[in-house]
Amino acid sequence: MRILIIDDSADITDLLVKVLTTVGHDVMSSDSGKDGLEMILKEKFDLIFLDIAMPDFSGLEIIDSLVQAGRIKDSPVVLFTASSITDSEVNELIKKGVHSCLRKPVRIETLFEKVQEISQLPAAKS
Repeated sequence: MRILIIDDSADITDLLVKVLTTVGHDVMSSDSGKDGLEMILKEKFDLIFLDIAMPDFSGLEIIDSLVQAGRIKDSPVVLFTASSITDSEVNELIKKGVHSCLRKPVRIETLFEKVQEISQLPAAKS
């Protein structure tokens, strides 16, 4: 799968890139919300892990930009966050088109399960 990780923590992006590349995925990352949004708009990804709390341009701003551009459904977006986001806020984002939410810290097994779940979606199989 082609996976994009957008997170302002280099430790997190480096770890996820290493772990997911090791099991055969094509993984790219961005530590900037604006750069990450540009990557989403230019390229096709099978899965996007998106941090919410980032300086300058947050994950929520990325989601709003994708909704406005009509591109939120192009790639499954999984929130990957340590932010104190409520279940009702997550549900509102899912209504906007976000696939789901993983809360940090996350076990590697849980991460792999999410990647497997996304890989079974019809769009990911094409």
